[in-house]
Amino acid sequence: MLIVNPIFDTVFKHLMENNRVARFFVETIIDQPVESIEVAPHEYTHFKYPSSKPKNLKEAEELIEFLAILRYDFVAKIRTPNGYKKVLIEIQKGKNEIDLLRFRNYLGEQYKRKDVVLEDGKETEKVLPVITIYLLGFKLQEAEAVVIHVSRVYKDVITHKELNVKSDFIECLTHDSYVVQIPRIEKKTRTRLEKLLSVFEQSDFYDSKGILKNYPFDTEDDNISTIIKLLGRLAADPKTVAEIEDELRSNEYWENVVISRDNKIAEQKKEIMEISKALDEKDKALDEKDKALEAERKERIKLEIELKKLKQK
Repeated sequence: MLIVNPIFDTVFKHLMENNRVARFFVETIIDQPVESIEVAPHEYTHFKYPSSKPKNLKEAEELIEFLAILRYDFVAKIRTPNGYKKVLIEIQKGKNEIDLLRFRNYLGEQYKRKDVVLEDGKETEKVLPVITIYLLGFKLQEAEAVVIHVSRVYKDVITHKELNVKSDFIECLTHDSYVVQIPRIEKKTRTRLEKLLSVFEQSDFYDSKGILKNYPFDTEDDNISTIIKLLGRLAADPKTVAEIEDELRSNEYWENVVISRDNKIAEQKKEIMEISKALDEKDKALDEKDKALEAERKERIKLEIELKKLKQK
């Protein structure tokens, strides 16, 4: 079936707007049953591209921070062995390695988020534990795994024993992370997770731009079928395709902006290194001159002492 490539921000936005798809996506990635999920108030963020290009490099650099990452926040009610728990699910999608440092900026805001939870039959406002999902449009050289789970372990530092406990205080100040490397996704549908990832697999493109692709697998899973049908409808929508083409043009422009900025930084670093090297050589020459002057001073003092002794004789 012909579908639109879901890695585009324009398309992924449509997927996350569908509550059933968002719920299936989250619970499949974190491998925990999600009872309910809803967009966090005022935190459904989709960075739009500007209607006009910046006038200069400085103006462009100021907008890079705004455009770099596609971000979604959900409040989810997950089922655990000890009952239900409300958590904040933060999904961040980045295209380039330069986005990595910016992930931290958005994460810091979430540690302050509060929501109403039910405790002992009473509603109370508490800080929610955070779970982050990072969707990378590039490969991490250090790890080949398609999906990486960074989990927390409580450990007694003195005895080195693992502690089988959970603390609300610790849970709200630390978080689990899931990293998905989209370029490493392979054509496999053995598990529920692989079936979900197969939708994002980057091959079998119908066009040279990578907008449309053929989905070659069976869709027996109702949730996958819902996703494929949605992506099929978007592929047939001229407005959506036009938005993706605008996104492609903007991405190409911003990549050029970043390359120009990085080249400028590299040139400045080279100049600084050359100046630093010249100063080091100058300092070395001055040190040698100072040593020569000190040796000359000592020789002069020695001669003056000998001259004084001769006069005394």
